[in-house]
Amino acid sequence: MARIAFIGLGNMGRPMCDNLTKAGHDVVGYDVVAAARDAYAAAGGRAAATLAEALADADTVISMIPTGKHVRAAFESEGGVLTHARPGTMLIDCSTIDVESARAVSKAAAEAGFVMVDAPVSGAVPAAQAGTLTFMVGGTAEGFERARPVLAAMGPKIFHVGASGNGVALKICNNMMAGMSMVAISEVLALAEKLGLDHQTVYDVMTVSSGNCWALQNYCPVPGPVPASPANRDYQPGFAAAMMLKDMRLSQAAAATSGAATPLAGSAAALYQMLVEHGHGNKDFSAVFALITGRLTSS
Repeated sequence: MARIAFIGLGNMGRPMCDNLTKAGHDVVGYDVVAAARDAYAAAGGRAAATLAEALADADTVISMIPTGKHVRAAFESEGGVLTHARPGTMLIDCSTIDVESARAVSKAAAEAGFVMVDAPVSGAVPAAQAGTLTFMVGGTAEGFERARPVLAAMGPKIFHVGASGNGVALKICNNMMAGMSMVAISEVLALAEKLGLDHQTVYDVMTVSSGNCWALQNYCPVPGPVPASPANRDYQPGFAAAMMLKDMRLSQAAAATSGAATPLAGSAAALYQMLVEHGHGNKDFSAVFALITGRLTSS
């Protein structure tokens, strides 16, 4: 059993905490937003009023925080994890952030005497709730082996992908692919409509043909073929368009920094930007189909 301080009690963090608790770990949750702490406590979780309180007895810290700026503040600030964590505490950041921030925090942690890994996830809220997340872990072999038993409570697929920052790098590449794939299948279905093909026929053929992809199989952007798809719930996420825009922006920042050419990703990012600008950032990212076909109007 690990004694875990979990930082970040949002849509992903809350169910991750629940699964850690179900697995027998002792979890104390903390969030800078008081309402998030209160909601976690009201649901039966143990919430700390301050970060220092959450860290007091912890031997493991897990964070799920929105941006690199927030992660750096949580760990490196004067009142942060690196100041208050006990010596030997294992540090695991599951946030999706920029590579530079992930590597900077890991370096600061190592200099302070801590072992830290970046372990972003794939699967979004449904997988967090079901305990079926996929983890991409960057860091040392020691860090990976120490983190793995805790991560296993939240998902069965745990990959060591290299040095610090590589977990975040792979997550950015993975979501870049998901974002582009959704745009591609949305354009295909839009064309198929105009050519007189029905959605179910396209789905049935393409899922067993060379055009098959994860976006089509799991988040088919039209109602009908995939009952669990957000398209059957007025595009309620799922994985919100605003979050996909964040990840696509991370991909473009990484491409600019590394000198990679990613024109398709840039075009896809522009469409998610339009979704958000039209007031649909809280819709599932599969709503890009409704945007392309003119079925969404500005809010």
